[in-house]
Amino acid sequence: MLLDDVADASARVAATRSRLAKRAVLVDVLRRAAADGPHDVAVVARYLAGELRQRRTGLGWRSLAGMPGPADAPTLTVAEVDAAFATMAEMSGPGSATARTDAARALFGAATGREQHLLRGLVSGELRQGALDALLLDAVAEAAGVPADVVRRAAMLAGETEAVAVAALAAPSPEDARTALAGFTLTVGRPVRPMLAQSAPDVPTALAQLLERAGTADGPAARVVVDTKLDGIRVQVHRDGDDVRVYTRSLDDVTARVPELVAAVRALPARTLVLDGEALALDADGRPRPFQETASRSATRDADLAGATTLTPYFFDVLHVDGRDLLDAPLRERLAVLDRVAAPHVVQRVVTSDPAVAAEHFRSVVAAGQEGVVVKASDAPYEAGRRGAAWVKVKPRHTLDLVVLAVERGSGRRSGLLSNIHLGARDPATGGFVMLGKTFKGMTDEILAWQTARFRELEVADDGWTVTLRPEQVVEVAFDGLQRSTRYPGGFALRFARVLRYREDRSAAEADTIDTVRALAAP
Repeated sequence: MLLDDVADASARVAATRSRLAKRAVLVDVLRRAAADGPHDVAVVARYLAGELRQRRTGLGWRSLAGMPGPADAPTLTVAEVDAAFATMAEMSGPGSATARTDAARALFGAATGREQHLLRGLVSGELRQGALDALLLDAVAEAAGVPADVVRRAAMLAGETEAVAVAALAAPSPEDARTALAGFTLTVGRPVRPMLAQSAPDVPTALAQLLERAGTADGPAARVVVDTKLDGIRVQVHRDGDDVRVYTRSLDDVTARVPELVAAVRALPARTLVLDGEALALDADGRPRPFQETASRSATRDADLAGATTLTPYFFDVLHVDGRDLLDAPLRERLAVLDRVAAPHVVQRVVTSDPAVAAEHFRSVVAAGQEGVVVKASDAPYEAGRRGAAWVKVKPRHTLDLVVLAVERGSGRRSGLLSNIHLGARDPATGGFVMLGKTFKGMTDEILAWQTARFRELEVADDGWTVTLRPEQVVEVAFDGLQRSTRYPGGFALRFARVLRYREDRSAAEADTIDTVRALAAP
């Protein structure tokens, strides 16, 4: 298959908001890739999801700054492109940076304009074409002629879409595809996609949603589980005898970096286990240390840092124990098993149908420095890889009125618009502004159109990607918390910032100050 076919599909997916139209495009290109063989299916599935097959290529935006102009006609195949990136990823040692740049120039020089756009998006991880993984799985199901839930479960257990797409589309018939997909089972040592939670603005809303879901059920099903949402990193731990593997939310293997987690799980009374939970660094009083310390600790191979910061595991679910799969068991049954096998390391929770009890638990865990709670249906199975209605997270919502300092051009469906805004807090000491991060979240089409026009009025410089603005426009943003950052001069960055509204009633002189931000960060 030509790369141009994938680039065309990506552009058409980005150009429409209709899920049905997006899926139709994906089904068509997947079927055509299947005609060219399993390898093309694997590459095309990954590219349609907005990713390269190589985790690291050594390329970035700076590497792509001096690429040659586009070719006149498409000639590149997806197999050739995949091989080129694989070669770049393997380059190392003296002279590798120059060799990698030369290889990238050769690849881009053979690509047409829309192929170059696709390649840039894949390298940067910012394709933003709207082909989300759930939509891609639905397209795989339609292209193979099998039910979508069969494909989703296979992807859940495989931990990836690529292998599932190959298995489904290489089969000669829908019946054979179902048989192939049934071959993906829970395997200790192979990570599964984690179950995700929806969001609610407060505990009563979350509780009401789940109690309504339970309907007229009596007994345990009429109650919900209110788990503490820890301010750590998601971990999935697999144990087979003395062999313990630790995976992150993105299914990266970090076993070698977290020996304390390995030791803790080896001490549990089971031979085979699959546990879902969080790991975090605690201070001397048992409160969570700043999130970035936990995140840095799990990401480093530095022995000194590893020795200075210890991670503690807390588990909130169990998917397998001693030969028994528990994915389809109700949560209350899984928790009974969890309490038996992981008692020293179980997340604090309450089981209730009383909003007052749930709200009090929320207040206590937030006061203890945790993120909030996750309210869960007690009768729900573990729906790995899905943001299902059975889990609902609640966090305290912080808001700030900040000033937009600059804005970046959009890509994909936002091409031609000004999208990603740079956020700044007022600094009374200098009269200037301190940057706290960027966001493109929460913007409706109306907001994007408005801010594109508005920011052109405030433009003072434009380097072709970032438009610098006069610091006049105030925006109200919500965010989940603060983390320390060496990237920004104020020493803090907003976590999961999203736009609520633009404040026409406030001037920049009335924006929140960096002192207010520092006060929020204080323990």
